[in-house]
Amino acid sequence: MSMHSRGMLIALSLLCTTISAQDKVNHVGQFINSVNKIPPAPWRIIQFDKKIPATRYRIISWDGVFAIEAKANASMALLARPLLVSLIDMPILCWRWRVDAPLKTSDMTTKSGDDYAARVYLAFSLPSEKISFITSTKLKLARSLYGGHVPDAALNYVWDNRYPVGTRAPNAYTEQTQMIVLRSGAKHTGLWVTERRNILEDAILAFGTNRINPTLLAVAADTDNTGEHAHSGFADLHFVSSDTKCNFSMTKQ
Repeated sequence: MSMHSRGMLIALSLLCTTISAQDKVNHVGQFINSVNKIPPAPWRIIQFDKKIPATRYRIISWDGVFAIEAKANASMALLARPLLVSLIDMPILCWRWRVDAPLKTSDMTTKSGDDYAARVYLAFSLPSEKISFITSTKLKLARSLYGGHVPDAALNYVWDNRYPVGTRAPNAYTEQTQMIVLRSGAKHTGLWVTERRNILEDAILAFGTNRINPTLLAVAADTDNTGEHAHSGFADLHFVSSDTKCNFSMTKQ
């Protein structure tokens, strides 16, 4: 084999390796070209109760990180986008987030305290055999009141104020939503911190099946129950395969 042919084969091999690595990353939240704007489509605001003021969201450069900024003032709304991703192929969700301060009076075990300085929310559709008649009836009622955005099931990764990291608990309003504490208290406030979470493993543990399809990804700061203020940020949301590192190379780390 000539040196030219050998060089071509090496180049092709490197190209295939690069393409393979790229294929293992699914960016669902990068905002480099959207500074000082509202988050671009397919992101949109979802309000479950129009009587409650909406949390404000915009794109900023925050300490060198292109991010969603959330400001809540006795308010609640999700900033959400639809998802089309296979958790079998890409079970890992990576992101960065920060809060200025945890909330003071929230308590995720009570309806009156169901507020968070920051949370990352994933909604899922479940196979019909995993939805009992009672649950199905409750879901129909909830959708009649709050619209079709109410999912079969959901996971919330939260920055809490009182419960230790690793705490899992059903949402105070519905057992179909599980809360998972990833950060707690003021230890990392004012800093960007990174997360890597196996969504499929968490979903199986919460809902008892791997036949679960993510339908929606959202971020939020909500303070409608406690009436508090919150200021938080979210950046670099992306899915990767289990053997792929998180990719935060597009912005300052």
